[in-house]
Amino acid sequence: MGRRLVALADADPRFELVGAVDRPDHPQIGHDAGRLAGAGDIGLPLSSVLPEAADVVIDFSTPEACESVTQWCRKHGVALVAATTGLTQEQKHELGMAAEKIPVLWAPNMSLAVNLTLQLALTAAETLQRVEGDVDVEIIERHHRFKEDAPSGTALWFGDTIAAKMGQKHHRHGRHGRIGPRPSDEIGYHSLRVGDNPGEHTIVFGMLGETVELCVKATGRDCYAIGALEAASYIANKLPGLYSIADVLGTGRH
Repeated sequence: MGRRLVALADADPRFELVGAVDRPDHPQIGHDAGRLAGAGDIGLPLSSVLPEAADVVIDFSTPEACESVTQWCRKHGVALVAATTGLTQEQKHELGMAAEKIPVLWAPNMSLAVNLTLQLALTAAETLQRVEGDVDVEIIERHHRFKEDAPSGTALWFGDTIAAKMGQKHHRHGRHGRIGPRPSDEIGYHSLRVGDNPGEHTIVFGMLGETVELCVKATGRDCYAIGALEAASYIANKLPGLYSIADVLGTGRH
């Protein structure tokens, strides 16, 4: 993700790259970030230190690193696009605290198509919760074999958003054995880890006699980088607050 952010930002006249940051023990620290990204030399070495001249920081890292980046941005008054998944409730709380001092945009998924799919899921949930009879909701997600968290942050985001509209109280992660009939007050999650899949989510609304499915697939990582860059452009001059991709899209629904 860092490489694609560097390559795409360097090609976008809206942005001036002032830093490319990785962990201190990364073997390519000091190498030209543009060359590492396949964009040619840009005169910007990969560093382990965040640049104080930044207007916006985009963080695609680990929950622990994101926590440190959040604290740094808050201290230095720099806007933050937090694109890291797997954050704990405490780490999400830290983002909210930082948003009192700086503009923060956080989303479990930076893809514009994923965020549009969430809007469609909200419409479906709002409509179907008024329908007589049970509506079963299942969420299936696929990612590459290297992904460390399951279900994905995006799948959980879909589930929490739908449950807030439809009232499901239980979130079940997979099924095994003789568990009996499916309860109506649960959302099921199913995680597949295969090859180099960059991300795929299917939301199933199942009723007796008919089914609605919403499916969104990434074919490469550029969609996440493009969404993050759009987010960075959006919050660069905003007042402190907690923003979302819905604000970038102009829907304002989540």
